Amino acid sequence: MTPSGARWLTRDDLGSAGHSAAGLLLVSPDVSSVFPMGPGDRTAAVDLTAAALREAGAGERDRVVVALAEPAGALWTEAAAATAGAAACVGPRGRMRLHHALTALKATTLVATPTGAMDFLARLHLEFLLDPLDLGLRNIVLTGEIASKRTMSHLAGEFGAQVTEVLASPFGGGALAWRASEDDPLTPLADGLLDLAALAKDDAPGPEAAYAELVVTPRHHSTLGDAVLRTGLVAAAGVPAHTVGEHVLVRGVWLALPRIEKALAKIDGVTGWELAVSRQGTLDAAVLTVTFGRESLVRNPMWKARIEQAVRALTPLSITVEIARDVSETPAPGTVNDLRGHHLGRDRALLT
Repeated sequence: MTPSGARWLTRDDLGSAGHSAAGLLLVSPDVSSVFPMGPGDRTAAVDLTAAALREAGAGERDRVVVALAEPAGALWTEAAAATAGAAACVGPRGRMRLHHALTALKATTLVATPTGAMDFLARLHLEFLLDPLDLGLRNIVLTGEIASKRTMSHLAGEFGAQVTEVLASPFGGGALAWRASEDDPLTPLADGLLDLAALAKDDAPGPEAAYAELVVTPRHHSTLGDAVLRTGLVAAAGVPAHTVGEHVLVRGVWLALPRIEKALAKIDGVTGWELAVSRQGTLDAAVLTVTFGRESLVRNPMWKARIEQAVRALTPLSITVEIARDVSETPAPGTVNDLRGHHLGRDRALLT
């Protein structure tokens, strides 16, 4: 149950309060979310994440490699160091580098995003011509994304490892809940930490609601203990299956749509845009198609370059920019076309 009289906060609310937040600040790559952590808060997050690693099978005889972006990477590595015999963070990019790290460190446990692990597996087969079983991984922990169907069982069979999925906080990256198979519900790592909420009102979802949003209720947090944090994750059968709102989850990174809108609004001639996200292979791909209001801009390389530079300044994600052939003089709001079926829409009120 969410606490009565609680402050209901979104990712944008946390970001706008960043100028006054104190202590250790866990920030998203685009600083749209700023999550304050006092010393006790950090300890609690590390302890929960260490508990998730133990549930995944990691123990003091294991050697853990964390292939996650910040701020999650450092937190998971600290938790792994407290749980396992050794822990190292190598970041999310570079499959050859990841393979070298796993073999050089004789790792037995890998922490990665679902698509990162699947892409690593594909490259082992297709590019490196290596047998995944030769790595000797005993445990694989997946976190940070909505996994495709049968990802857990596929990785378990290929690597001969125990595969566990962990729901991590979209704000700080620490573990919140876990499950041992795709048929299992999520098991929270602490009582009163997670709840479900209606999409369009600050209340519990009604019995007729088609969707419910996962919310975090950090009751023992030093500054957010009275808050309910909307994650943007929409649950199906208690497990995150969709996203909603003004942020889209792409390759483990939450992309702020208002920031795209604001950046494109500064470029003369832009009247609309569509962000298409797909997962045709192992990784997510994002394409931003921009519509101009004047024919003369459609094939203007300088205008396209301006848009590419503006997008690169917003996020570390690789986003392909394309220009629509058709011109539209009438301005239109930006839209999301999620071919993965993940993002339900920008406006929660339209989905009740």
